[in-house]
Order: sequence, then structure tokens, then C-alpha cells
Amino acid sequence: MDYDFVVVGSGFGGGVSALRLTEKGYKVAVIEQGRRIGPKDVQAADEKPLRNFFWMPAAKMNGFFTQTIFRHVQIVGGVGLGGGSLVYAAVLLKPKTGFFKDPVWSNFGVDWEQELEPHYEEVKRMLGLTNNPNFDLQDEYLKKTAHTMGAQDTYGPTPNGIYFGKPGVTVKDPFFGGEGPDRTGCELCGDCLSGCGKGAKNSLDKNYLFLAEKKGAEILTSRKVSHVEPMEGGYRLHLADPMKPKKTYPSITAKKVVLAGGVLGTLELLFRSRDVKKTLPKVSPLLGRVVRTNSEAIVASLSRNPDEDITKGSAISSHFYPDDHTHITQNRFPDGYDFMRYYLGPMVDEPNPAKRAFKTLWAMVKNPIRSMASIFAKNWRKRISVLTVMQHMDNQISLVYRRGLFSWFKKSLHSKIPEGQQRAPAFLPIANKAARAYAQASGGDPLNVTMESLLNLSSTAHILGGCHMGTSPENGVISTDHEVLGYPGLYVADGAAVSANVGVNPSLTIAALAERAMSRIEAKQ
Repeated sequence: MDYDFVVVGSGFGGGVSALRLTEKGYKVAVIEQGRRIGPKDVQAADEKPLRNFFWMPAAKMNGFFTQTIFRHVQIVGGVGLGGGSLVYAAVLLKPKTGFFKDPVWSNFGVDWEQELEPHYEEVKRMLGLTNNPNFDLQDEYLKKTAHTMGAQDTYGPTPNGIYFGKPGVTVKDPFFGGEGPDRTGCELCGDCLSGCGKGAKNSLDKNYLFLAEKKGAEILTSRKVSHVEPMEGGYRLHLADPMKPKKTYPSITAKKVVLAGGVLGTLELLFRSRDVKKTLPKVSPLLGRVVRTNSEAIVASLSRNPDEDITKGSAISSHFYPDDHTHITQNRFPDGYDFMRYYLGPMVDEPNPAKRAFKTLWAMVKNPIRSMASIFAKNWRKRISVLTVMQHMDNQISLVYRRGLFSWFKKSLHSKIPEGQQRAPAFLPIANKAARAYAQASGGDPLNVTMESLLNLSSTAHILGGCHMGTSPENGVISTDHEVLGYPGLYVADGAAVSANVGVNPSLTIAALAERAMSRIEAKQ
């Protein structure tokens, strides 16, 4: 065998897995379809987002931000060494107790809250968690919003994985006794979501992956695993160039494999292996059945003051809980997110999708100037405040693998609504309520994402599930030890393994689950 373990993907699950398996003495390789992203790449992405920020191999775009649009949901994420951590807002929150008690995964004899607690603490240490020390204009507006919604007691700074040292000053590694890379103090530029070019954000290439490589893990970038094939004593992984689908690389072999390519990457790989290449026929028929959007909605407010500037701070620096199952954060957008100005339109309250679309169009016709204010706004980035509204609620979509017109009739992922289940929402009344309260506090106009209001698409940066836990292929895809049911030595350790809506930013939970999964694998003898 070429390796003891191959880890497919380098996000919060893959980064954790790579380090812990290497520390246990295994020969480990990490396969990442994206590339290494450095400060120059981040700067280029801000200057020319279309060319350098977006990941779209079919259009020869080799950036590190991806947006995937299905019939029922639009999903954003990261691609590159570090996965979603490259473009996440560095928010590290533990969910409320309801998440751990959710019956979808609490009936297997595991006290998840108690068992995950030490792993949460370890991830916090590794990712340098600290409460955000900065309070600026956008935070003040969100605090007023919380007060208006009767939730002022829940308002506070977000716990962030950011090095808040002296702004702009580079120091020797402050987190791992000098074993990690040099770090630079956060300059409060608000660019976290398009990558941190300053070296302040604790993305995975600054900790788990850096240390894994230093301890001997081999990292192979710009490689995509096309399918996984069982063989005597392990698995063979077939590799291709993600930018040139017809170009292949020599396959590699491993005794065991950890799939951690994110929900879409892991599901596509398992579907393709099971249904196209027929190499993993025993993978559960429930694959992709239970997919979560974190029950999210995205809303916004555009300040009417053309000289407003809310950009000072990290991307997300404060939050609150308007009720027991809802969590709200503010967002500062970087220059690379300028495309979002075209996604925002008038705010409309209407649970019926057809009526909501009609009312949105009518609002655009009735008041076109106000409806298109976001598109033509000067200093848009300095004036726009976006709220992410997340819930721990039982709703879902499914992802299936079939032929489609937009995939040139090749099999690919498609969304559908599972029968008899509550669909993941495209309209959250409490999100609109929060946007209006924020607009009132800041002197702005509340806005909806038109993909939600016109097309009835859910929006999420936190797609979860698809490989929910069970005891057999008849009721789940993976075991509580993250092993694919029917395939010993094949694991899933990313967001696909999260069976319920977390209700807060899920990065800490994904990493803690991966820590637990790796802790249950014995050290190499």
C-alpha cells in the first residue's frame, strides 16, 4: 500500500484527521482538489474576483470560493488547502443542548454533548479561540437590533479563531510554542470571507494542516478523487485533474480512507463510486436523503447614508439569540463579494412561494429605484450589512445523483424535496423581522436575497448531512464511529456526517466530531 491513510479533502474534518492520524504514527496523504492559497492569491481575488476568486473549473476559474445552485438551494463554500476555513468568518460556537438531543442521532447510546465536550475544548485550543475584542458601528447596530427584539441579554461578541495581536505586527507563532507559522495581528479590515491576506485568521493551513505536514503528512493539491475502489487490504483511489477532467494521475492505494471533501464533494464521490463506477455497491440507499441547510436565511440592510462605513472589524464580531432555536450574526463583506449587490432586492413577507415572487416583482415595478438601490449603490461594501439567521429546526432537502440538462445529461447532484418531510426554508419570518429592526437602528432599507424571494431557493453557507448516522445501511449511511456502513476502513469525517441542523456556525462542531472520530482509531503498532 502507498499509504496507511488517505484523507480526501482538507477542511475542518480533513485537517483534523490529517494531523491526528499523522500523530498516531500512520503514513498519511491529503488529497485536495484546490490549490495552496497565499497572501498574493487573496490580493488577486480582491482585485479581480471573477478571474481569481471563483472556483469554476468548467470555465477555467481556479479560485477558492465556490457557489453551487440547485433547484431548491444555493450553497457557498471554499476550495483549496484549508477548505471552508479559507473563506469562513472564523466563528467558533458550540450549539445549544437541543442539537445534541435531536432524535435523528441521539438514539444510538451516545451522550453526544458529554462525549464531544473535550473535543470542543481541543478544537478551541487548536484554532486559537478568543472573544472578539472589537466593538464598532455594525456591532452597535446589531446590539440595538437585539434590544428591539427583546433579546438584549443574549447579545455579545462572537468567539473567533483570529490572532488579535498588535495590528499589522508579525510575531513568531503564539499558539503552538513556536511550532506553528509566524502570525500577524488582525487589522480589522473585514476581509475574512474572501481569505485573510494578512495572516491573522486561524484558517486550517495555519494550524492542523501546517502541523500535519510538518510531522510528515504528504499533501497533494490540484488532485480530485474520481472514485474509490475496494481492493485486498484497503482501497484504491483514482485521481484526476479538476481543471482538466480528461487528464488523470496515477491511482494511489491506502489501507484506510477518510472522506472529508465537504458535503457536496463527499456525496458526489460516494454516489459516483456506487452508481457510476459500481465500486461501492453496498453504500446505503439513504445516501443524500437527509441534507440540512442549517435552516438558514440571508437578509440585509443597505444604509441610506452614502458616507456610511461599517467595515471596521472582523467579518463577524457579534451575535444574539432572538429565541431558543434561532441565532443571528452580522457580516461585513470584502471587496470580493461585490457580486452580492446584484442578489439583493425588496423585502417581502409571504410564506406562499408563488405569492412571494409576485409581490417581489410588484415591488420592483412599483418602486424600481428603491428596489435596485443595492445594484447601483456607491460605496456598497461600506454601507451593506448582511445578517445570517440560523436555526436548530427539523427541516431538510435531499440530494440525488441523476442525469440533467445542465450537466449535459451526465449524472450529477440534484436537489429534491423528500416526501413527508418539512422542507428547508427559503423564507424565515424572524429573519425579515431582524432585518427590519437592524434597518431601523442603522437608518437603512431592509433587503431580501432575490434567489430566495423570487425563486424559492434556500440559501446557506453551512450545508450539512447526507451521510447521517445509523446502525445499518437500512437506517443510516455511517456508524457513530463515522465508518461507512458496509465498508470497514472507509470513514466520513466532514459536514456530511452532521445529522441535524446545528443552529449556529457549524465549523467548531464539524472539527470536534472529527477529533472524536480520530480519537477512536488506535495508534499504529
